[in-house]
Amino acid sequence: MLAACSSSNGNGSSASSDSPSASSSASSAAPSGSDSAEGGVKKEGFPIVDKTLTLTMMSQDAGVADWNTMPVLQDMEKLTNIKFNYQLTPIDSFATKKNLVFASGDLPDLLYAADLTPAEQVTYGTQGVLIPLEKYIDEGYAPNLKKIFDEHPDVRKSFTTPDGHMYALPFIDLAAVWYRSPMWYNGKFLKALNVTELPKTTEELYNYLKRVRDEDPNGNGKKDEIPLTSVKLDDLRMYFLGFWGIYDEKIYADKDGKVHYTPEEEGYKGYLTFLNRLWKDNLLDHETFSQTSDQKKAKGENNQIALFNDYFPYFTLGGEPSGDNPLMTPVSSEIPGTPVYGKHPGISANGTFAITSKDPNPEATMRWVDYLYSYDGATLMNQGPENVLWKYKNKDTHEKEWLPVPGGKEREAYRGTITPNFGILTPGMNSSELTKGLRTDFDDWIDKENAEKLTPIGKAPFPNVYLTNDEQSEVTALLSDLDTYVQQMEAKFVTGQEPMSNWDKYVAQIKKMGGDRVAEVYQGAYDRWNSGK
Repeated sequence: MLAACSSSNGNGSSASSDSPSASSSASSAAPSGSDSAEGGVKKEGFPIVDKTLTLTMMSQDAGVADWNTMPVLQDMEKLTNIKFNYQLTPIDSFATKKNLVFASGDLPDLLYAADLTPAEQVTYGTQGVLIPLEKYIDEGYAPNLKKIFDEHPDVRKSFTTPDGHMYALPFIDLAAVWYRSPMWYNGKFLKALNVTELPKTTEELYNYLKRVRDEDPNGNGKKDEIPLTSVKLDDLRMYFLGFWGIYDEKIYADKDGKVHYTPEEEGYKGYLTFLNRLWKDNLLDHETFSQTSDQKKAKGENNQIALFNDYFPYFTLGGEPSGDNPLMTPVSSEIPGTPVYGKHPGISANGTFAITSKDPNPEATMRWVDYLYSYDGATLMNQGPENVLWKYKNKDTHEKEWLPVPGGKEREAYRGTITPNFGILTPGMNSSELTKGLRTDFDDWIDKENAEKLTPIGKAPFPNVYLTNDEQSEVTALLSDLDTYVQQMEAKFVTGQEPMSNWDKYVAQIKKMGGDRVAEVYQGAYDRWNSGK
């Protein structure tokens, strides 16, 4: 993704300015508080306000185009009569900028694509920096969100902090399956080895990878095949842990609601033992802990890899989207009830939108963002205005079709110039209605693979729970040391530098460092979430 320098618009003369003229202008447009509906903020229809309201928006930015000239944001301004001064920061430095803004108190009116962690929501919400949003949702300023929350109460519960308030909004995709990118087989290797049925157990997987090593499936007469590759195990860990009954690499709740800290579980030992076996037998790439993603991709394009992780298989292997390289069927191990799959929870883990205490008109701001949770608003943000990249075939059924890309450019790259919803996670929702008529055969094939192989064994690893400030401080301190130790020991166990016979010694050290306490704190938070408190 491209990154650009910050492109703040103008001299900061937003309606949230402390100058008397800005304050009076904002209040005349729509006074905040319970009387605001009478002051010109409409609960239904557009524009949202009769007199133009100018607010300051802070966001991260992929740096592809100037937000002031983006057709989507221009359409939003015409529709709502709400204008923005943009305070934009490149993606890779946004977290630092966000921290500086919170520390300085020089706040924007709202944060968009804000990537607000649960800890940030609790900290800045309880300090009064971020305002509670549930009041505006329940008082009729967010009918689209209210409908989603009423139909899916777990979504609302998962973004409500321990003090009963909601300080940020999620991105909602209730049809999502992948929590992390999945594993794929190289279809050419399967064909060369006459494999008609994919491995269903860890032993069958081991035997297949051994055949790749020994039987020259790429047909070049060299022993250059790599049965399984990875980049530091970060790409395959979550998928493979499911073969031993584990839903997440750190914290997960099992089917009975018991919370586990993964690195001390028996299933994690099974995962390490299997990977160590693959390493010893030269079935796991010995460059796993040193290679980059680009180096892994080069091996894929050279037709050397049998099993790998990526968002789509052609991202690694090259070529065009096709159904030739099947999604890996998760395999069962010696642990009963396996495999399992850590499925996407349907909402973002972090907050994508928040309103600060500086905002002169939270009612209008809430109505603006609520539009993004509607079919029309989500379509605009995701695909751009009608008749630019797409048009309706049948508006009543929401069926669309693609139009040629202006200037013959690549479709996704062009989309990044017309909407801010590119390379960053923005507030809003996704549903199958948005892409009706726009889907390819490859999209349908992916859905079929998911439905057959992942959805039946899928479970969201852990709800979006909030810790209290004290709990958050304690867990952050514990995990700071635990994460480093676990990462080091994982590499040592897999490569054989540390024998698996030292497992009990390793677990004793994890417990000494607070592994059980981490599980205990999250168990309490999970129980609170379950009880709705």
